[in-house]
Amino acid sequence: MVRKIVMAEAPEASIARHIVVLRGQKVMLDFDLAELYGVLLKVLIQSVKRNGNRFPGDFMFQLTHQELAILKSQFVTSS
Repeated sequence: MVRKIVMAEAPEASIARHIVVLRGQKVMLDFDLAELYGVLLKVLIQSVKRNGNRFPGDFMFQLTHQELAILKSQFVTSS
């Protein structure tokens, strides 16, 4: 009998590839965090808004149009 061993990606490596640098800080985008925690994006955002006192003030910020355009171009060039 032949056994097949499947190696799962290390959690650190899985998380590290979702980290981007914005405003000089390493951050994860909201949709990546939602995926990591296994929740819908709207549920994550709603939870942060409802429980704002449980999160640091700089936990979440809105991207500018310019930052969004730069990220989109990076995703396209890296594919």
